[in-house]
Amino acid sequence: MKPASYKWQFAQRFRRNAFGWRSDVPIQRIKEALTEIRQVARSDAVLGAEGAVKFLEKISPALEHVDGSSGAIGSAVNRAIDALVPIIAGAQVDTVTRQGWLERLWEAIQDQGVPYIEGLSEEWDTLCVTTEIASEWADRFVDLVGHVWSEGPGGYFAGTPICLASLYAAGRHAQLIALVERAPFKMWHYRRWGVKALLAMGRKAEALAYAEDTRGLNSPDGQIAKACEAILLSSGLADEAYRRYAREANQGTTYLATFRAIAKKYPHIAQETVLIDLVAASPGEPGKWFAAAKDAGLFNQAIKLANASPTDPRTLTRAARDFAQKQPEFAMAAGLAALRWISLGYGYEITGVDVLDAGRATLQAATHAGVDPESVRKQIRSLASGTSVHSDFMSRVLQAI
Repeated sequence: MKPASYKWQFAQRFRRNAFGWRSDVPIQRIKEALTEIRQVARSDAVLGAEGAVKFLEKISPALEHVDGSSGAIGSAVNRAIDALVPIIAGAQVDTVTRQGWLERLWEAIQDQGVPYIEGLSEEWDTLCVTTEIASEWADRFVDLVGHVWSEGPGGYFAGTPICLASLYAAGRHAQLIALVERAPFKMWHYRRWGVKALLAMGRKAEALAYAEDTRGLNSPDGQIAKACEAILLSSGLADEAYRRYAREANQGTTYLATFRAIAKKYPHIAQETVLIDLVAASPGEPGKWFAAAKDAGLFNQAIKLANASPTDPRTLTRAARDFAQKQPEFAMAAGLAALRWISLGYGYEITGVDVLDAGRATLQAATHAGVDPESVRKQIRSLASGTSVHSDFMSRVLQAI
């Protein structure tokens, strides 16, 4: 083990109120700290864990003045927690040392002004490592949590997630479920531990019903659906999981991300079927699924979707350009669709460059498809022949091709 005098480079950079309002510098400093801790942990797991604890102690006070409205700094801290918890849990230390780390982390959770590391409480079951340590933390907080909840919905105690996680890690599942039932609200934040406890007891059907019973106003339905989906998948009921939860549980930041997540999780279901089901579940916006269809190689369906409702012209132009040689007929149709939607006024801040790109990509694809370019030019001119301001703009720009 390295000497206790080892000097962590990140420590000086994370003094209290070390950063101003901008988030770019602290995000970079977080990345540097993680790199340092990981490098040390490779050669000395215990010292690496000590560094991880020190970093988590310092992070919230250092970030108090940072503007977190964009969510970027919060996401960076959450990623740091995800990376550091396994380092702390994986270090082979005696009970006294681990308890000391947990005490320091608990103090850091209590002392934070802006709750950057509140997610650490949700990892307490992992951090405890042993059932004995987990049971001690459960005993420490269980009566207080029950008392706070008995006071009504206005009560709050920062140690509540720690108590629930500790009861779970200690194997005190029935007690955990009984405690959660005393909560003044049916909050997924608490009841998810009840689901985990029921699963640990082998009661999958009850766990599923328990999770579904949590739904209500302002409930995180995506998280609930993800838990329910996992239960059914673990029970070998993939078709039921797909039918009931696939779209809700795998909602991505884009339509393409949603499609990819579902297709990957349910490989036994044809991608065309997944696409059809997703389109049916979002009536009125089939064009939004164009990129998903293209990604799956479903080119005919992609063009049908692109022509069925407004589709981002730049997305269509990229498809026309990228597939001009590999799938020229598809590319030509995508380019024409891009020009059509531009002529109808769709697309965000469309410029003359966008129009030229779409027109040129369409003509290039036509050449590869063996189609007379002049006939395609006539189709393009027809799209720009309307009387709207958008058509007039297109007509003037397209004179260059």
